[in-house]
Amino acid sequence: MKIAVCVSGGGTNLQAIMDRIEDGTIKNTQIAVVISNKPGAFALERARGRGIPSVCISPKDYPDREGFADAMVNTLREYSVGLVVFAGYLVVVPGKIIKEYRNRIINIHPSLIPAHCGMGYYGLKVHESVLAAGNKVTGATVHFVDEEADHGPIILQKAVNVHEGDTPEILQRRVMEQAEWKILPEAINLIGEGRVYIEGNIAHIKQEA
Repeated sequence: MKIAVCVSGGGTNLQAIMDRIEDGTIKNTQIAVVISNKPGAFALERARGRGIPSVCISPKDYPDREGFADAMVNTLREYSVGLVVFAGYLVVVPGKIIKEYRNRIINIHPSLIPAHCGMGYYGLKVHESVLAAGNKVTGATVHFVDEEADHGPIILQKAVNVHEGDTPEILQRRVMEQAEWKILPEAINLIGEGRVYIEGNIAHIKQEA
């Protein structure tokens, strides 16, 4: 299975995916291309360091969202991408891309959806919201992407404890280490093995034969 990993920043989730492909945790999967909306994103350097094609496609470089959507779709087709992985991709995705890759785009979100998610909930803002609410447990969610922000069928979730004295930065790191870097590679592997299917708006995982 050829995947595209879309990123906006440092690419820690990208690194986790690359490492799990390398050690065989993610089977039968190849990162065909890494795409960022920011030319200076360190994630692009991570990709180049592994010899993975990397491109910057920024909405700012196109006169309208239609042009941006066309550029994204054309690139995904060029690399024969079967699954698109949003790994810290801070872009409002045009509907044309979602329609073209319906149930073939997944996202990692740093909370237990439907809590602390939707428009405006990204990066440290998510963890600030968790702490402000006094939650004792948070976590991460991998879900299919649809037209609504942080919506779509949930594939995997993993809970992470909130500790007394946590700052947003400390909690962010714990959620990444204990949840994001584990369930995103796991979800990619499950999809690659053909074990994820959707009925209605619910994602199901087939048991191993």
